[in-house]
Formats: sequence, C-alpha cells, structure tokens
Amino acid sequence: MTRPRIFPALGALLGLASLFLASPPASARELLTATIEQYLQAQTRGLPGKVDISVGQLDPRTQLAPCSAHEPFTPPGGRLWGKATIGVRCLGPASWTVYVPVQIRVTGSYVVTTRAINPGQPLEFGDLALRSGDLTTLPTGVLTDREQGVGKTLKSGLGGGQPLRSDMLIAPFVVQQGQDVRLVSKGPGFAVSNEGKALNNAAEGQVARARTASGQTVSGIARAGGIIEIAP
Repeated sequence: MTRPRIFPALGALLGLASLFLASPPASARELLTATIEQYLQAQTRGLPGKVDISVGQLDPRTQLAPCSAHEPFTPPGGRLWGKATIGVRCLGPASWTVYVPVQIRVTGSYVVTTRAINPGQPLEFGDLALRSGDLTTLPTGVLTDREQGVGKTLKSGLGGGQPLRSDMLIAPFVVQQGQDVRLVSKGPGFAVSNEGKALNNAAEGQVARARTASGQTVSGIARAGGIIEIAP
C-alpha cells in the first residue's frame, strides 16, 4: 500500500511558517512606523513649509526580537531632507538596530527671477517672484523670501523664471575702503564710540578693519550707515 505523499506540502507549510516567524508582526511594524513618524514630525517642525513624511517598508526578511522601547536617530552625516534614512535602536529587552528609508517633502515658496538679469545689476522687488513647490527638489540655498535678494547683485547673468540661490548673490558694501566710519563698542552698562577710516570693503555682517586717529588698527562687524561694531 502506497503512503500518501504529504512531505512536499508539509515542507511548503514549514517554509511559510519560517518566513512568518522571521518577519516582524504587523503590530510591531506599525509601532516602528509610528515611532519614526513622531520623531520626524518633531525634528522637522522648524522647516520652511508644509512637511509631508512617508516612511518606507522594512525588509520583510528582517528578524526583530520583541522590543518594549525604541530610540529613533538620524545616522551621522544624514539630513532630514528629501530621501533619507532613519535608524531605530531597541533599548530593551532585546538589542538591535534597523535602518528604514523615508521621504521628506517640504512644500513652500521659493524665489525666481521674473526676467533675464545681467550680472552687477541691483535686484529690485519687481525682478523677483514667488513660486510654490517641493523645496527638497531644489538646489541648496534657494531663497524663500524676495527681500533676501532685493538690493543685491548677481555674480553672473540669470534667465527669467530661474530659482535664485544665496550663493549667486553679492551683497552691497555698507563700509567702503577709505570711508570715514564710526567705531562702536557695546557691553553691559556701557557704550563707547570712536572715529576711524575703513581699510577694506565689507558687506553687512562681514569683517571690516579700520585705523583710528591714533594709528591703531581695529576690526569688527560692518553695519549699515558706515558703522563697525567692535567686540568689547
């Protein structure tokens, strides 16, 4: 009498069981996703625009022991912008670390030129316009406010409708070499003012040097109106 051939079917069932046991239960995957989403919502709260977060799928072959406490983190060198990776550590009772792909989109306004602009030409408010889009797909340093570009000049020409980046711009000098400047030093409870002559050109916030009437050379931060702030 021939015995029924049940071993192939049994082997298939064991294979499925093995795959099921090796994969995190649905509830564990959901908890992992929720942990990452909460972490990203907190970390991206200050980004300039509407943030949309998508958490990718964990490899179904990943085997995770039960965990009662998770710690999400951004890997060294990682940036929470566009396509990224988030790590999650188990703090107990098991000890493991997994990495999950995420997509962070930031919809907001950015600045574009309204016409072709030549290098050296000061930008006016009407030369710039705002568009809306995913900022994570744009070059680093794109302006998000037209006022950031007004009064500055382009290092090289730019066509109309092009995104405007901060590294394309040259700020006007607020202190010019040879100019008479006012040297101001402030501290808790005191303010000292002196006169000098600028030794270099400097835009707002840049380092400017000046020589006082006594011949002393000092340096500080250039401010509008021919002022150099000297650290006390």
